Amino acid sequence: MKKLIADMHTHTIASGHAYGTIREMAEAASAQKLDILGLTEHAPGIPGTADPFYFLNLKVIPRRIHGVKILHGCEINVLDGGKLSLKQRFIEKLDYASVGIHRPCYADQGCDRNTENLIQCMKHEKVCFVTHPDDDHTPLDYERLVRAAKEFHVALEVNNSSLNKPEKRWNCHENYRSMLHLCDHYRVPILINSDAHDPSSVGDFEQAEALIDALNFDESLILNNEAGKLMDFIGCRGLMG
Repeated sequence: MKKLIADMHTHTIASGHAYGTIREMAEAASAQKLDILGLTEHAPGIPGTADPFYFLNLKVIPRRIHGVKILHGCEINVLDGGKLSLKQRFIEKLDYASVGIHRPCYADQGCDRNTENLIQCMKHEKVCFVTHPDDDHTPLDYERLVRAAKEFHVALEVNNSSLNKPEKRWNCHENYRSMLHLCDHYRVPILINSDAHDPSSVGDFEQAEALIDALNFDESLILNNEAGKLMDFIGCRGLMG
């Protein structure tokens, strides 16, 4: 499998339940020979995360640390009614946004409603990918999800952390197999991410890569194995330098 050059879903101490600073995470990314590190702090709704004011001052952070390009995202919560848990004036300060269902701020609405709420959030122009769409605590209709991802130019994530804890993420392996089959069929791009909450997990894609290899998935659909392809997709080509 072609080497992955970016980890686009990671959390620092600003998320409240993660344990590395920005520079520690960048150092870990450099050690893993990553070119790009995406920092995606949790949005309001997750206990202990940063106040939204945090996202207004991201410009003070160097764009390159330990030789790694730093991109600023946010993992925004899907709320009932398809609402985002971060207001527009803060989203505008991000390089990119991701959206995901998190049970601390979302009660299961059933497969159809869960899927509809997620799709509504995917329509925002800043949203580039869906995080960990894999847990049957909040089941999803993967046919609808994948087709919506294609329509709204959104990638779907294969989350290595989820695959490492199947006892917490119900049926995640089976759900990813279903999702990836549909992504291959409909030509929908994916991201493989660590969801690291500690520097030791940055760039850890082992479980996700094994799954991709086992399914003989088309690697041309993986966004984070080429910097140009990834940056074009998320609209950050201007930050390549």
